[in-house]
Amino acid sequence: MEILSDIAKVIAAHCAEDKTMVEMSLTSPPRPEMGDVAFPCFRLARVMRKPPREIADSLKTCLESDVSREAADLLEKLDRVETAGGYLNFFIKRDYLARSIMRESMAGGERPGASSEGEGKTVIVEYSSPNIAKPFHVGHGFSTFLGEAIANLFEYGGYKVERFNHLGDYGTQFGKLIVAWKRWGDEAALEASPIGELTRIYVKFHEMAEKDPSLDDEAREAFGRLEHGSEEEVTLWQQFRDVSLKEFNRVYDRVGIRFDNTNGESYYSPMIPDVVRQLREMNLLEESEGAQVVSLDEFKLNPCLILKRDGSTIYASRDIASILYRDRTYHFDKNIYVVGIPQKNHFNQVFAVLKKMGFPKADGNIHVAFGTVRFTDGAFSTRTGNVIILEDLLNTSVAKTRAIIEANNPAMGRAEIDEIAENVGVGAVRYTFLRNGRERDIVFSWEEVLDFEGESAPYLLYTVTRCASLERKASSELAERSRRISDEELGMLVSDDEQNVLKEIARFPESVAAAREAYEPSVMMRQIMAIARSFNTFYHNAQILRADNESLGAARLCLAQAVGRTIAAGLRIAGIKPVDKM
Repeated sequence: MEILSDIAKVIAAHCAEDKTMVEMSLTSPPRPEMGDVAFPCFRLARVMRKPPREIADSLKTCLESDVSREAADLLEKLDRVETAGGYLNFFIKRDYLARSIMRESMAGGERPGASSEGEGKTVIVEYSSPNIAKPFHVGHGFSTFLGEAIANLFEYGGYKVERFNHLGDYGTQFGKLIVAWKRWGDEAALEASPIGELTRIYVKFHEMAEKDPSLDDEAREAFGRLEHGSEEEVTLWQQFRDVSLKEFNRVYDRVGIRFDNTNGESYYSPMIPDVVRQLREMNLLEESEGAQVVSLDEFKLNPCLILKRDGSTIYASRDIASILYRDRTYHFDKNIYVVGIPQKNHFNQVFAVLKKMGFPKADGNIHVAFGTVRFTDGAFSTRTGNVIILEDLLNTSVAKTRAIIEANNPAMGRAEIDEIAENVGVGAVRYTFLRNGRERDIVFSWEEVLDFEGESAPYLLYTVTRCASLERKASSELAERSRRISDEELGMLVSDDEQNVLKEIARFPESVAAAREAYEPSVMMRQIMAIARSFNTFYHNAQILRADNESLGAARLCLAQAVGRTIAAGLRIAGIKPVDKM
């Protein structure tokens, strides 16, 4: 809100503080009766060597006696100023607050809180990154939906975003797969169900290797031949990659995700010799039990393995090569990896090696970690074949949603039900991955995922449809009046419920910025949920289309429109498509 800048400017003039620092310190009191904006004086107490309460009282006196134009303009917008402990609390005039928030919302249109802070800056976001020849399971869903939301947050902030899908298409596991295919592969089964057949033989390899360990040596030799370009191994590898991508793209198309770059690990393998050369020239490579490593003692990390004893590459060497390539090609400001918590040590090592190499953007590489997905039957593993496929999860959610919609809308057409069920069902799954802090594990409960009254996507989507329904049901006169609403009419939104909704709307831009800064979409998700909760309380307690007079009705209709726009904007950032009917 503009008034926050006004408050910060006047406070800064009386305490010799930087205006920006003051504005960053402003907060919302925990209860409405304590005011609308609070300035904590505790930090000033250390500088001014006075109790926070005394500083707050002094600032109040100075502000009320200030004859400057800035202070006079501010006081015109305030109902009163009070102190409580070490806080200076500001009570904004309700009609002014309503006008300013609504005008700001209307000016923001369909993109409230969008900014140009990232203009001229490029951010790479790497996410999803499934392994070729393995199922696209719910763990990949976490990375996919979280990464897309983070990419959208940066795009919303004016950054140029490059979406990367770093496919797991290289490594020893491909030696295992090649050996398994030669022994047990079935061409007809591969044609009918590519991932199913490749998973079958991969699982069988591990079962047989427990009985015959020589299979592991055979797999290492096969991968060595692949690295050296053997025609037979390369042909099989390319076939596995092609059929896997076809399967993956079907999922991406369904959830509306596109990537700008799908270079897998194999793409960077030819660049590794140059990385090794640089490390050698910098005297950073050391031999350890026949392998080549970089010591990271100064970072209190284990040595980073660059080359194995047989000279083959590893994840770290390929990631270092990819980062150097990305900087040369995209000149990134941030290079963000949306990868699970277990890879924390790996990325710490890679980033530390880059620092030792003197790479100037080493600190621009960021690992955004996330937790695991659990169901009542525990964890899952590709090796055992016990995986929960993301597509199956989406299908289940859509089917359950369709049953709810059919029960509540018996007259709705089949095509419309299918479209709504798809949007709501897929949205419900995405929301579940984003609703809480990303490092928390997710335990799926269908009762919570599809609870139309709980902390869920269906609840948010239903709120958007409720706002849209009000617009459809409004008389042409009321709709026209809301389109040319006056400041005087907006100033009628002064009830407790209306003010609560307005304040939650006003916090949305701040929540978007905070979510972007922390790589934490849940911050924004909690805010749109707060908007929905406050609006539905207002909706149940007040008349909107049948208000006491048309001016108040038009203002309330405008408020509902602002709610719909804001929640819809948050849902789109999360990758969830709003719907008009449910």
